[in-house]
Amino acid sequence: MSIIQLLYNSLIYILPAYIANASACIFGGGMPLDVGKKFIDGKRIIGNGVTYRGTFFGLLCGTIVAVLEGIIINLNIVGNTAFYFNTFEWAYVGFLLSLGALFGDMFGSFIKRRIGLAQGRPAPILDQLGFVVFAILFAYPIAPISFEMIIMLIIITPTVHLFGNIVAYKLGFKKVWW
Repeated sequence: MSIIQLLYNSLIYILPAYIANASACIFGGGMPLDVGKKFIDGKRIIGNGVTYRGTFFGLLCGTIVAVLEGIIINLNIVGNTAFYFNTFEWAYVGFLLSLGALFGDMFGSFIKRRIGLAQGRPAPILDQLGFVVFAILFAYPIAPISFEMIIMLIIITPTVHLFGNIVAYKLGFKKVWW
């Protein structure tokens, strides 16, 4: 498989997770998932940045993107991919990727609260890769990917994440660009 085909397949696979992560930021707000509760260390469990609304819309948007991918790929509108799922399977894999991405983001927020980082402050690697690692872990039992795809995603995700943050900042969805 060429590097271009590897990149293409990797992006097709992880797109629902990327969309879920971005949608949670764009559509978030409201009641935080931890409802203001504190952990045994006296610090907030997750913080105000992870909300019910953001989680709902992240799951919804990521799953919708997966369904659209399934329709487009099954209609042969785009070139060949490494995946042969029907539309229902795409929806399920997309839901798992989205759930994993959002869980990874929550896990990152949990870790950031433990080490005393304020909401919105950067945590390099944790911010850029936590959501994608958990997305892969959640979907892998149903839709395993090659080691090469995992490496490709680890390489490209920090750049995609930074670009997405800059766009979200410019559009007013984020208060900081990092």
